[in-house]
Amino acid sequence: MKPIYIIEHLEPELGPWCMFEYERIAEIVGKDNLWFTNIPQSTKELEALGIVKKESVKTMHLQNTCVLDPEAKELLTPNNVKPYQYLIIGGILGDYPPKKRTTKELTQFVKGADAYHIGKKQFSTDNAVYIVNQIVKGTPFTSIKTKYKISIKVDDIASIDLPYCYPLDNKGNPLMSHKLLHYLKTKEGF
Repeated sequence: MKPIYIIEHLEPELGPWCMFEYERIAEIVGKDNLWFTNIPQSTKELEALGIVKKESVKTMHLQNTCVLDPEAKELLTPNNVKPYQYLIIGGILGDYPPKKRTTKELTQFVKGADAYHIGKKQFSTDNAVYIVNQIVKGTPFTSIKTKYKISIKVDDIASIDLPYCYPLDNKGNPLMSHKLLHYLKTKEGF
């Protein structure tokens, strides 16, 4: 049985950056295996990606639940992920340096859930799901190639530095939403 991936949305709004990551998550795990929780106002765009719930996962009393938290003590592995029916990942736009928001806003409130990490570096939400999905499929975290801090070239002069960890494709390129990449390159003010 495939686990349900739950994205607990913890941002004040559902902006473009979140939506680009959420679209990529649906591509990674499929809409039938994806819940978005803590969504104050649903949209047709989000409903097309998975099951949308206004309720927070903090009040759902789910069994066989794991929260992915960079501050957790144990690494998620193909063996210890097997019993979990629900894998909860915080829908958080990262801060640099990290503010430990997953622990403060999510982990401590999900009663009965176990917590594991996928390395101690901060991943984007979509890449956290990518990594967890690879582990669910049997690939140990230590076998997944990643790069910490990447630079996105905007033009001949400017670039945007992203202080997060990214899994790499087989050519060594960081995995990220093509829509997000375009957004970063064209949005004014970056």
